[in-house]
Amino acid sequence: MKKLCMILFCCIFCLNLAACGGTTTTPTASPEPVVSASPENVPTEDQFVFTRENFPRLDGSTSLVPLAEAVAAVLLGESREEASDLISFNRTTQSYRNLMWDSCDLIIAATPADTIYDEYALHRFEYDMARIASDALVFVVSADNPVDSLTVDQIQRIYTGEITNWSEVGGNDVEIIPFQRNSEAGSQTAMLRLVMDGLEIMDPPSEYIIESMAGLMEAVRNFDGSEGAIGYSVYYYANDMRMAEGLKILSVEGVQPEPSTIADQSYPFLAAYYTVIAASQPEDSPARILYNWLQSEEGQRLIESQSYVPVMTFGEASS
Repeated sequence: MKKLCMILFCCIFCLNLAACGGTTTTPTASPEPVVSASPENVPTEDQFVFTRENFPRLDGSTSLVPLAEAVAAVLLGESREEASDLISFNRTTQSYRNLMWDSCDLIIAATPADTIYDEYALHRFEYDMARIASDALVFVVSADNPVDSLTVDQIQRIYTGEITNWSEVGGNDVEIIPFQRNSEAGSQTAMLRLVMDGLEIMDPPSEYIIESMAGLMEAVRNFDGSEGAIGYSVYYYANDMRMAEGLKILSVEGVQPEPSTIADQSYPFLAAYYTVIAASQPEDSPARILYNWLQSEEGQRLIESQSYVPVMTFGEASS
């Protein structure tokens, strides 16, 4: 047992060095999160052994690429760089379609557009879906914008087109340019469901509809050299992947989005991440085993170690 522990500690040390010194293979502008190969999240000898040959084909949301790389690295006993070639995500809504068409075995993704549920019903595709982590929809503005917080009502009125100038919400006399995502983006689904809540979102010019989360961040950051733009993304992508560098993440109702306010649900706009597989997956299939593992304490601890907010809560210390 002592020898096993020493091996695991060596793995931790090596992975930490690799994460600090290597180049990231995720679409981020920041150093990669550290993969913690601790005894809590490495499968024991009597558990299923994942190999490159049996590892499930994964797909999902852009903001979950770092988690997928961490899962693959830990379960295969590889570095994140070595495992990254197994991860190729096609964004939220498309990943759900890929699962239905058997182009992948398991997805980890945000809530899809409502059209996906209609498509699943149309094709009689049965699936199992479990929540594994929480996130938040956040709003970003220029770092030069003096506004630090908006209310839910103000955000809704900005995106219905009722509020059109930052001076109406405590800012400077500058026109508000509200960027949006494309209709099938996970963050657009979250915006309509969590924020607008049945209100009709304004129909912006086509150049204000951005196809990618990275593109939206860039659009807000560089808009016309002014502080007028506002946009939205998920907290992990904006903060932990550092895609919001040079921007300001706004508080909502005076509550700053961060792991503690996401976990205690005091931040208003909470989103969820799920793992999804075809219901037909056998109990002993690698996809089903990974699906269950992501919901287990071991999987949840790995999720937490990567700075996501797990659905499972842990005590002060493990026994």
